[in-house]
Amino acid sequence: MSRFERPLFSSWRAVILHRPHPAVEALTRQLESLHIEVKAVWPQLDVRDALADVVFFDADMGHDQQFPWPSGFSPMPLVALIGSEAPGRIEWVLAQGSNAHMLKPIGSTGAYSALLIASHAYHKARSHADDIRALEDRLRQRPIVVSAVLQLMQQGYAGEATAFKRLRSIAMDWGMTIEEAADAICRNDRRTLER
Repeated sequence: MSRFERPLFSSWRAVILHRPHPAVEALTRQLESLHIEVKAVWPQLDVRDALADVVFFDADMGHDQQFPWPSGFSPMPLVALIGSEAPGRIEWVLAQGSNAHMLKPIGSTGAYSALLIASHAYHKARSHADDIRALEDRLRQRPIVVSAVLQLMQQGYAGEATAFKRLRSIAMDWGMTIEEAADAICRNDRRTLER
C-alpha cells in the first residue's frame, strides 16, 4: 500500500462557490488559517476559477451550469457544502464528482480533513482513470498484435507461441510495449527482421 503524501496547502488557491452566507465566512477563516488563498464567487465559476487547487461548492443551491466543465469532470478536487440531505441533492453532489463534503453549518473545524480526503480521493480517481485509459488503448491495439503474430508465423516462427515469444523478445530488446513492437512488425521495420 502506497503512503499518501500530504499536500502543502500553503501554496493552494481555493474557490468557494456559494452565495454570501455565514458558512462562507467560517470556511474562509479556516482556509486562511491554513495559508490558503481564498476567493468566494456566486453564482458560477468562470474559466479562471478552473485553475484553483480546490473548489468548495454549495450543494443546496448548486446546479450543473455553475461549472465550466462537464458534470463529473472537474480539473481539481471538489468539496460539497451540504445543508440539506435531500436524496436529490446528494445525487446531484455525487454526479458532480465531489471528493469530500462538509456539513453546514460550518464551524471552526473540518476544512483540513475535508481537504486531505478530497485531495486523496481526487488523485486516486485520476490515477484509476489513467489506468483504465491505458488498458483501453492496449485493448484497441490487440488486432495489431494478432496481425504481427501472424506475420511472424509467415516469416518462419513455427506456431503461435513461438511467434508471440519473438514479439515479446523484440519489445523487450527495444524497450517498448508489445503493442508498439507489433506495430513496428506490421510496418516491416527492418529491426524486426533481425534475429
